[in-house]
Amino acid sequence: MTAASTGHVVITGASGGLGAAIARHYAAAGATLGLIARRAHELERFAAACASPCATYAADVRDSAAMREAAADFSGRHGIPDIVIANAGVSIGTLTEAPEDEQAFRDVFDINVIGMMNTFQPYIAAMRGRGGGVLVGIASVAGYRGLPGSGAYSASKAAAISYLESLRVELRGSGITVITICPGYIVTAMTSHNPYRMPFIMTADIAAEKIAAVIACRKTYAVIPWQMAIVARLMHVLPRLIYDPLAAKSGRKPRRKG
Repeated sequence: MTAASTGHVVITGASGGLGAAIARHYAAAGATLGLIARRAHELERFAAACASPCATYAADVRDSAAMREAAADFSGRHGIPDIVIANAGVSIGTLTEAPEDEQAFRDVFDINVIGMMNTFQPYIAAMRGRGGGVLVGIASVAGYRGLPGSGAYSASKAAAISYLESLRVELRGSGITVITICPGYIVTAMTSHNPYRMPFIMTADIAAEKIAAVIACRKTYAVIPWQMAIVARLMHVLPRLIYDPLAAKSGRKPRRKG
């Protein structure tokens, strides 16, 4: 199956970075798009330049009512989407010892995990009734092991990976495919302030092409790029006696200020 046969695609976090790159990819393939993000102006600017049909929704994935309203509007205007991509996510450096970081922990989990559930929930019954559809969750290789200074992000992505696995087996036999994608480093605002080396880093457009290729072949789990898949496997099996001192020396993501 090719990207051109995707039909209707809904994408969260579509106002910039990876989400916008995914939207550009599917727009070029002629898909009808449903774009969701908090920054209405950026969505409107994208829609104005988009040659494909494009519905935009200024909504926060943490707001379940807003997500249901967006789903109802898109499905009513264009039909049940063929692909829903839960891409919205946030990465914030955190320290457990800092009381002021409690809200940062909540924000990361609410967006990266609860937001993913809120993205998928409005479409499942309709997809089940139709007998098909694709739900795609953007997780991360950071979910394989805990990283210093990224307790909230690593834990949220580990939770996302487990959640997507649960959803996949839960929907087995329904005709709905659940796909977990764990990217490595991508050139976006999220990584622009990382004070450490980021091996195998990709541009957002290249990452979008790789993600679309995974979706097209309906592979249920993928790490991109392939080089990072090797690193992820090594991280997963590395004994704690070796992993802990190595990870402790790695760079830490800056904490949110204010």
